[in-house]
Amino acid sequence: MRTGFIICGALAREVLAIIGKHGWDADVVGVPAIDHTYPQRIAPDVEKRILGLREKYERLIVVYGDCGSGGALDTVLEKYGIQRLNGAHCYEWYGGEQFQSLMDEEPGTYFLTDFMIRTFEGLIKKSMGLDRYPQLKEDYFHNYKRVVFLAQTEDELLRQKAQKVADYLELPLEVRLTGYNRLESQLVEMMEGADLE
Repeated sequence: MRTGFIICGALAREVLAIIGKHGWDADVVGVPAIDHTYPQRIAPDVEKRILGLREKYERLIVVYGDCGSGGALDTVLEKYGIQRLNGAHCYEWYGGEQFQSLMDEEPGTYFLTDFMIRTFEGLIKKSMGLDRYPQLKEDYFHNYKRVVFLAQTEDELLRQKAQKVADYLELPLEVRLTGYNRLESQLVEMMEGADLE
């Protein structure tokens, strides 16, 4: 059964790696990661992908958390009978069991993923105007107390970049190697469950 994954662009590398690892007959179609800066765009942009792909694939799976859509994404998916991964966002998927304990321990935690580190200059600094108005950094980040890098891979260069982000934010850095964690386990469950039908 050919599957189309409609994914958040922030998960492209990871989802492609998981597909390759499991040898699934699947394609990946992304929705721009910049939608996280404008979460009201998530549901309509995912719906556009659904409408453009539903005749092409036997099955569509949406690889997105709610990501600030306020339930609008789930409303769209219910309309078309399409599943998405459980969870509010990718930090929860990558962090797994430790995500909530990290939040309970320090609610002022700023999370990073491999993707966020690779794109921090454009996705965070530029899209939030920090490149033009550096004084906004204090307004945006003053409630954070630490940075936690939920690392999908053991990559020393990403670790060094994570330290630069933490230094820029003037916060201490913690690194937790998580791998793909619940992102992978949920996709496996969905793919295997569908294959049994």
